[in-house]
Amino acid sequence: MNIVFMGTPDFSIPSLKILFESKHNISTVVTQPDKQRGRGQKVSFTPVKQYAVDNSTSVYQPEKLKGNFEFVEQMKSLQPDLFVVVAFRILPKEVFDIPKYGSFNLHGSYLPKYRGAAPIQWALIHGETETGLTTFKLAEKVDTGNIYLQEILPIFPEDNFESLHDRMSELGAQMVLDTVNLIESGSYNLKPQDDSLASPAPKITKEICLIDWNKPALEIHNLVRGLSPHPAAYFLYKEKVMKIYKTEIVRELNLKPFEFYQTKNELIIGCSKDALRILEIQQEGKRRMTVEEFLRGFSFSGY
Repeated sequence: MNIVFMGTPDFSIPSLKILFESKHNISTVVTQPDKQRGRGQKVSFTPVKQYAVDNSTSVYQPEKLKGNFEFVEQMKSLQPDLFVVVAFRILPKEVFDIPKYGSFNLHGSYLPKYRGAAPIQWALIHGETETGLTTFKLAEKVDTGNIYLQEILPIFPEDNFESLHDRMSELGAQMVLDTVNLIESGSYNLKPQDDSLASPAPKITKEICLIDWNKPALEIHNLVRGLSPHPAAYFLYKEKVMKIYKTEIVRELNLKPFEFYQTKNELIIGCSKDALRILEIQQEGKRRMTVEEFLRGFSFSGY
């Protein structure tokens, strides 16, 4: 199969790698434009571009997709059999219809559950004990296309966004290769999604990351898990951002919401039900630390 791969972040890399190492041909990769990052505003490549460059593969980085006649003609000139999309952008119909066999996407949930930009985060935030991965044929409405393959996988109590993301990206890579092979063989049955079972997974905003201590400890604990290590749940203390990366639920202390219990090496904060032991924290302008390190030079007393 002559494949064009479309993706941007680290999540895409295992899928790109497994296709590179397969019998199929990656004629080019498409990724986001380069960005200036950091204090020095140095231009950096996306992870997908870096992998492509390291493997001597051509790269396209269109600024826009819809109405981009030049990009459409470039893609048509490659005579692709298939577009494989893993964590990229929303493709317009004029683009995803180009290949002989259309285009498919790897999505980080068991569709139609958690349609949207942040399915892994929302599964954790909602305290799910399992999630899934789906490969589906692209359609005009986002995340609604007919399904090729699905896999269920457990969410462990110790999972956060980073650990679940990494596990899903590896499992997803095998699903991507299996889907390409299925399409090549022609021996598949596309399964329509039941829209009545759909749930949203919108983009994570700064407002979502702000901890409301008037909520139960379990709910806040799951928010921390779903946003760790990036962008991280946070609260404000004397107008400083305090990011929280790891917590434990404490049931034996009776604290009011946002009431602090602090010792030399322990920090517990009250919630509407139960409390949270803070295990990893980062004060604005400082590095991420264990709570023991942090408390050597900081006290919440007097708040």
